[in-house]
Amino acid sequence: MLSNLDLMRVFVYSSIQKQEVLLSNPFLTAQTVYKSNQVIAKIEGVIATSELSHAPSVFSVNATSSYWDVMNEVLADYSYLLTGEIDRRGFYEYRYCQVPNGYKMHSTKSVYLWRAWWKYRKYALQLGIPLELLIRTRNAWYPIRDLTISDGLLYIKTLGNEIAVHADDLVTWLSKTQPDSKNTTPIAIAETNIE
Repeated sequence: MLSNLDLMRVFVYSSIQKQEVLLSNPFLTAQTVYKSNQVIAKIEGVIATSELSHAPSVFSVNATSSYWDVMNEVLADYSYLLTGEIDRRGFYEYRYCQVPNGYKMHSTKSVYLWRAWWKYRKYALQLGIPLELLIRTRNAWYPIRDLTISDGLLYIKTLGNEIAVHADDLVTWLSKTQPDSKNTTPIAIAETNIE
């Protein structure tokens, strides 16, 4: 039987490839309706859509769906990130975002970034600019220099900027797929500032 995660992966891949889809398991159905691929939860209704006529693909995901976290993770795996606010239907829009080579994109609650920071913080203490974790802000990727928690907020320090977010706020960030402490040159930062 096809898992929910596998069904969502096929839905996203097929939508990117502009292919129709028809899959089902006991909880979800992915199908093409009027040139639009959709994922429908048996209990919740439509949870995600992608118009096959859009190039590049754009995804809409129901903000209140219990499957939102899984769909968000799958879209991040394909380099799609949340853009803008919730629309009038209650859906988030996701668009393709180029990810620099050697990085994996995550779109998670900020608390998961905090957990990753503890793994990579030793690189931030070295001389040079740490490139192990990057955060998306102002339509560019910035190296994270430090993370602190105070009064229920997570403060993310980048080059020349500080971002304050709540633990449940969604942040888009990158982690190096293969940590390499030798890779801390300013040239690498210019490569990461991709829109």
